[in-house]
Amino acid sequence: MSENRPWLITGAGGMLAHDLLPALAAAGVPAVALDRAALDLTDDKAVRRAVEEHRPALVVNCAAWTAVDDAETREGEALAVNGDGPAHLAAACAATGAILLQVSTDYVFAGDATAPYPEDAPTAPRSAYGRTKLAGERAVLTALPETGYVIRTAWLYGAGGPNFVRTMIRLAGERDTVSVVDDQRGQPTWTADLAALLLALGRGALDGTAPAGIYHGTSAGETSWYGFTREIFRLLDTDPDRVRPTTSDAFVRPAPRPAYSVLGHDRHRAAGLTPPRDWRAALTEAFPAIHAAHAAQTKERPA
Repeated sequence: MSENRPWLITGAGGMLAHDLLPALAAAGVPAVALDRAALDLTDDKAVRRAVEEHRPALVVNCAAWTAVDDAETREGEALAVNGDGPAHLAAACAATGAILLQVSTDYVFAGDATAPYPEDAPTAPRSAYGRTKLAGERAVLTALPETGYVIRTAWLYGAGGPNFVRTMIRLAGERDTVSVVDDQRGQPTWTADLAALLLALGRGALDGTAPAGIYHGTSAGETSWYGFTREIFRLLDTDPDRVRPTTSDAFVRPAPRPAYSVLGHDRHRAAGLTPPRDWRAALTEAFPAIHAAHAAQTKERPA
């Protein structure tokens, strides 16, 4: 029976899995954790062997090429991970009857909307990263129309890896002022909240209450990177006015960033999922652990 079979977590060494694996353990869900060294998703035969060996009830693919700018000049390599990897997993899941949860991104959209993107909004990625992630989405939904799930997220942060929050904590200690773009809007999302959604969605998939397809896994509300940073500074008990607004033109990057990547959550209600909480509430709860992780890392650095 599926409840006696484990969940298989790929990309187990990453920031999302850092929170997902403890969430599964706390919920009594057996899990097999495979990091990049243990499973190369670009190797079709290795993926098939892993899924056949562990016979999971459900697979959560947390593995991804996330170097957004590098993907502009290395799109083939990014596609092998973000597109071919999910395709290999989907084929292996189809052969064994496993459900697949594929974590995706807001970059599949053009980023020019003025209202939250619904789950069925037309996709139009403007970057190589977005194109490769969209290829992964399509591979999963095509191969697993009844058991494939895509969960799009954005602006992820957590204690388990490098991210924007930890960068701003560092800069707050190094600079008198910090300039941050105020013309890109999105939803800061804590990895622990996304992990809770993946757990709930996986359970719903297994018991038949959550229909297959696309879901959005972001916090509620919206802000700019500038507004996000001001809240980080407030939680540091330092003056938010040390954060200065600027435009994207001041930080030209190889890959275009979405100007507006706020995602809607309409399918949550249909699947009986708890609506996401506001990003500020999540950041407030997450902050002590992230600050502690930053402090520990700083202490470990040689003088």
